[in-house]
Amino acid sequence: MGNISANNAGGPCAAEDKYSESLSVSCGSQNRQWFIKGLYDGIPIAAGYFAVSFALGIAAKTAGLNAFQATLTSFLCNASAGEYAGFTVIASNAAYVEMAVISLIVNARYLLMSAALSQKFSSSTPFYHRLLVSFCVTDEIFGASVTVPGKLNPFYNYGLAVNALGFWAFGTCLGVIMGNVLPANVVSALGVLLYGMFLAIIMPPARRNTVVRVLVLLSMALSFACSKLPLVSSLSSGTRIILLTVLLSGAAAVFCPISEEQENSTDTKEKTIKKEDPNHV
Repeated sequence: MGNISANNAGGPCAAEDKYSESLSVSCGSQNRQWFIKGLYDGIPIAAGYFAVSFALGIAAKTAGLNAFQATLTSFLCNASAGEYAGFTVIASNAAYVEMAVISLIVNARYLLMSAALSQKFSSSTPFYHRLLVSFCVTDEIFGASVTVPGKLNPFYNYGLAVNALGFWAFGTCLGVIMGNVLPANVVSALGVLLYGMFLAIIMPPARRNTVVRVLVLLSMALSFACSKLPLVSSLSSGTRIILLTVLLSGAAAVFCPISEEQENSTDTKEKTIKKEDPNHV
């Protein structure tokens, strides 16, 4: 897919913007090439999503959802943390309002990602393309999109989404089905798979950053304490998650803000480590 240059990334056709002068293919052909490139780049994302969503399917089955309900949830909520939080709320029979609030808090980072990604599009990109792309924003799709040189063609994001999110929903569906077929002791063992994946996410930054390490340990301790204390333990698990998330993230933002210099230094150090050790996580 190397024949797609940065100059013709533009909008869905780029025929009406400044990049149109460098187009050597028709509008439909250009969009098709970017879509295929998105499909190709989405293969490793899809592989990773399948493993995580399979564990989510086990969690959905434990929460009482059937295969159709869990698959539909994965189509509508493209975030592992947000989806798992939703399953937690469902399992506790909490109110819809609680589910809406916890989903908003857990997925708030996508507001920033979508705002940043909007700057990658040509000014002539129609609103409906921006709206569809924003629905498909995930951490990995955002990471792949921002590395595209020049302006971004939304059909590239559609290619990423079809591949990655398709496997995301399929993995969830398969997880529920296997949860109904496998023996109870195997399902119970697979139930901890998701926790292991979350540990794999938080441990590398916790080892490198003291603040993150303290916050991880503090969140574990407070979560355990809140499940045992007389007044707080009567709250649903979803409400406790909301309170702890807002409290800890707010405290960290106020007392331990990251300056722009620190962020740039961290990014430079991370790039150096990855160059020296390609297997570094």
